[in-house]
Amino acid sequence: MLARRVSHIKPAPTLALTAKVNQLKATGLDIVGFGAGEPDFDTPDFIKEACIKALREGKTKYAPSAGLPQLREALAEKLLVENCVEYSPSEIVVTAGAKMALFLVMLAVLEEGDEVLLPSPYWVTYPEQILLCGAKVVEVPTEEENFILRADMLKEYITPRTKMLILNSPSNPTGAVVPEEEIKKIAQLCLEKNILLVSDECYEAFLYDGDRFVSPASLSKEIREITFTVNAFSKTYSMTGWRVGYVACPEKYAKVIADLNSQSISNATTFAQYGALEALKNPQAKEFVQNMKKTFERRRDLAYELLRDIPHVSVVKPKGAFYIFPNLSHYSKKFGSDLALADYLIEKGRVAGVPGSAFGAEGYLRLSYCVSEEVIKEGIKRLKEALLSIP
Repeated sequence: MLARRVSHIKPAPTLALTAKVNQLKATGLDIVGFGAGEPDFDTPDFIKEACIKALREGKTKYAPSAGLPQLREALAEKLLVENCVEYSPSEIVVTAGAKMALFLVMLAVLEEGDEVLLPSPYWVTYPEQILLCGAKVVEVPTEEENFILRADMLKEYITPRTKMLILNSPSNPTGAVVPEEEIKKIAQLCLEKNILLVSDECYEAFLYDGDRFVSPASLSKEIREITFTVNAFSKTYSMTGWRVGYVACPEKYAKVIADLNSQSISNATTFAQYGALEALKNPQAKEFVQNMKKTFERRRDLAYELLRDIPHVSVVKPKGAFYIFPNLSHYSKKFGSDLALADYLIEKGRVAGVPGSAFGAEGYLRLSYCVSEEVIKEGIKRLKEALLSIP
């Protein structure tokens, strides 16, 4: 007999789509896949070599549940230098990816019946994790004009049961970036209303058009005390399969999160942590990240211009991350749902994206531009032809 808490659980649609596309490709079909939320760059060799060196040196045993001390020290330095927020190593917990960090934060603080403010469109995993903790998802819709969350949008959704706000900027799936002034207002509102702020900063390295990244915890000591800063090595260093993430927060929370880590996975993979340490320490890392960022910015511009050329499709130019989120509701209505449209695009158009309903936005399609410019051109050409061939 299954527990009630898992009665709603379903596979991550992004991973399910990738699996479906790979199955079709294995049969010989030529599918352009825009579904994968991971850089198409390989993990840098200097990171791989550090991991291999750790393996050869026998660093294959248990590590402290909160993470290798030297990695936590390097993360504290990174957060101070790059994010302008001071954390001690004892306030940092290394986890098996940011997804695990988020789940452990929620397990540590959410009670049955608590309410969590979730701006939509949202990353697919947030609502599942909230529900697994017995809390209630309270969606806060943003506007297609720019998908930016504003403090005034939150006020009508706050109740005495509101416990947490999840802020994801740059956003998956929209690429929206909340401006610094708005982040200040949102954080101040959380402080006034005694709401915990979870800042998912996994896409901090990918901001375009000269925008500057701002960590909410850097705004004041008081805001730092209510903030959980969550990040990972997955996107920034193209280490998605390594599963190394972290959370930085006040020590009273970090200790509990580390204990949860110890009672669930023991520790993030030891030798993978040595690779993560090299990513922070090696001087070549900044050049690698900058090259990725410039490449993604060019791809974003290309995808945006091509999508704008499709009749009855509206699209917002993303300011960060590596996703673009066109509105295809004119076409999805003809199928009854964006899920049916997505299936049609795969079967008839041989192009795959993740339907917007997975992100709480029916009628949209998330396209990841973690593919070459040639693939972007071919994929959006197929998308256009498939849409225009719908009766």
